[in-house]
Amino acid sequence: MRHRQIHRTTLRAIFIAIILIQDFVPFFGNIPLGPLSITTMHVTVIIVAIVMGPVDGAIIGGTWGLLTWVRAFVAPSSPLAPLVFVNPLVSVLPRIMIGLVAGAVYRGISYWPKLNKVAMVAAGIAGSLTNTVLVLGMVAVFYRTPAVAHAYGVNVDHLLPTLEVIMATNGVAELVLAAFAVPLIAYPVLEVRRRLALY
Repeated sequence: MRHRQIHRTTLRAIFIAIILIQDFVPFFGNIPLGPLSITTMHVTVIIVAIVMGPVDGAIIGGTWGLLTWVRAFVAPSSPLAPLVFVNPLVSVLPRIMIGLVAGAVYRGISYWPKLNKVAMVAAGIAGSLTNTVLVLGMVAVFYRTPAVAHAYGVNVDHLLPTLEVIMATNGVAELVLAAFAVPLIAYPVLEVRRRLALY
């Protein structure tokens, strides 16, 4: 029992370190494109949710969210960050929900062992959608302002259509990335973890 707890704590620390590296190494976890910032960090959160479960996925997602929130004040990743990510409902909550949703989807589908890889793809899609919909949805609800619209290069009347375009472009790109990368990485990691659990 103690061995498993140490193993889980070690894995959690490793994934937190990966999130930190992704967040601080330029163009590794966030790729700035104008007012946007395309992320690859959701893939890590989804992998944790699959390998370790929804709660650990939420912890790693929350770590990413807290980093996003802090960086919005001290080192914004895009011109939009200091305008919207200073709100934890935009920066932290969606990241936590990635882990919870992706983990729940994976557990629900992987109940049937033959659907394990399908479950990973579904978890990747669900986690990515959760992040995109919640972040852009919160921006639409709380930040329909001239300053945010200006950061996107549009006026306030065009902000909602712009968010819809982002969801259809940026969001789809992140979804496709998750759908392909998550099973490629999560499957061998899960197999190694299962073997280590036997010792």
